[in-house]
Amino acid sequence: MVAGLPDASVRAAQDCLLVIWDAQDAPADRREFDVVHDEVEGGAISCATGTSASEFEQALVAIRAAAAANDKAALMRELSVPLLYIDSDGNRRDVLADELVEAGFDAVFSPDVLAMMQDLQLADMTVVPDQGAFFRLGAIWLVADRQGGRPRLVTVNSQAFREAEEAASKVATRERRPALDGR
Repeated sequence: MVAGLPDASVRAAQDCLLVIWDAQDAPADRREFDVVHDEVEGGAISCATGTSASEFEQALVAIRAAAAANDKAALMRELSVPLLYIDSDGNRRDVLADELVEAGFDAVFSPDVLAMMQDLQLADMTVVPDQGAFFRLGAIWLVADRQGGRPRLVTVNSQAFREAEEAASKVATRERRPALDGR
C-alpha cells in the first residue's frame, strides 16, 4: 500500500500505469520512477493525465534548462501551439509560434516567469483529471496530447503567477511575524 492511499486507489493508479506503459516503450528504471512518483496533489498523475511521472519529469528537466538558459528555441520545442497566454489583467489569447518568435516571447516568458520555470518540480505539481497538470496556482499548465506521451506547455497564466507570488509573500510575512514578536 502506498502511504495515505486506500487499497482501491492504489490498484486504480497501478491499472492506469499499466495502460500507460503499454503505450510506451518505458525501460524498467522509468517504470520504477513512475510508481514511486505517481501521486501528487490532486491524485495519481497516470490516472489524471494519461501519462507517466517520468514523462512529466523529462519535460520539466527540458523546461528548467531552457528557462535557465533563456533558450527560446528550446522552450519553443516544449510548447503546444497555440499556447494559451493569460496576461496579468486576465486577458486571454491564443499565441501562435510566429507571434512568439517575432514579438511576444519576452511578454509571455518574462524574466519572472522564466525564473519560476527554473524551479518547477514534479512534487509541486497538481493534477486535474482530464485537464492536465499545473504549477503555482495555475501559472503553468502542461498536458500530454496522447496516452503515455510527453506533456507540453499549454498555458502561461501571468495573472495566476502574480496571485501565487502575492500569496507566497503573505505566507512568508506571517511566518516571520511570530519570530519578530518574540524578541
